[in-house]
Amino acid sequence: MAVGTAAALLAALGGILWLAARRFVGSSVQRLHQGGDSGLMRGKTVLITGANSGLGRATAAELLRLGARVIMGCRDRKRAEEAAGQLRREVWPTGGPDSGPTSGGAGELVVKELDLSSLSSVRSFCQEMLQEEPRLDVLINNAGVFQCPYMKTEDGFEMQFGVNHLGHFLLTNLLLGLLKSSAPSRIVVVSSKLYKYGDINFEDLNSEQSYNKSFCYSRSKLANILFTRELARRLEGTSVTVNVLHPGIVRTNLGRHIHIPLLVRPLFNLVSWAFFKTPEEGAQTAVYLASSPEVEGVSGKYFGDCKEEELLPKAMDESVARKLWDISEVMVGILK
Repeated sequence: MAVGTAAALLAALGGILWLAARRFVGSSVQRLHQGGDSGLMRGKTVLITGANSGLGRATAAELLRLGARVIMGCRDRKRAEEAAGQLRREVWPTGGPDSGPTSGGAGELVVKELDLSSLSSVRSFCQEMLQEEPRLDVLINNAGVFQCPYMKTEDGFEMQFGVNHLGHFLLTNLLLGLLKSSAPSRIVVVSSKLYKYGDINFEDLNSEQSYNKSFCYSRSKLANILFTRELARRLEGTSVTVNVLHPGIVRTNLGRHIHIPLLVRPLFNLVSWAFFKTPEEGAQTAVYLASSPEVEGVSGKYFGDCKEEELLPKAMDESVARKLWDISEVMVGILK
């Protein structure tokens, strides 16, 4: 009886907290939506990796509403086509990007197959992009793997480091020419606050000596930041900017590899609904960096909640960033 009463009280408290949190955050996001210019990205092409779910999908929806032509680079083409169909129905309820008064200048949606765990897939994708796309205004490196069991990519790299860092490293480098010819253009990299718990161990980048899934995720997110800062240095004077962000704690399927005991799941679900961001809320900083005039010309910075934030010293170590760049070039087969 006591246990049942305690559970009921906990549920009631959680419900109250949830309602309060949703009211606060929801109103904040609504203000961002109302302040957006529906034609802000008209005529611009945006590539988003991992755009079929979670943050990527939400980012795609927002940029479509701003008039962008969005390319979804996704591993599973079938799932991506399904997500694209849903997005079209959400963004274009009247049936097309230019049909009806409610279209609001919404852009175009394109699906392309891209598997970041395969360097050959990345190369094929980029070759197709260079052949078919006359311009690329924004590249958003969003896709990621989170705390998976130890496994390797097609090319033998530890999965989290291989997808989160190396796959995007190669993708970005192969598309730099197109980005430069489309300048002013932008690169947006999605990292995480969890970078704080990672370190770059050059003696064991592939985690073959030891593997901790949490540490390796943090390492890959630290690598994202170091990559961004080194790329910003190399792009000085090109009118191509690159910035990195953390989206906060967001309710997505990124945590599918995390095991939550059955008895704890109801409480976890309650807490996540109360305090975690929705994908739409989490996507706001990526949308901001991709589209806002406020960050035009800003490069090499770290953002959260649409504001610049400070980094730990290890994320600003220029010598480590340059060494990581050089080793990454070798790992993905880029010739100097």
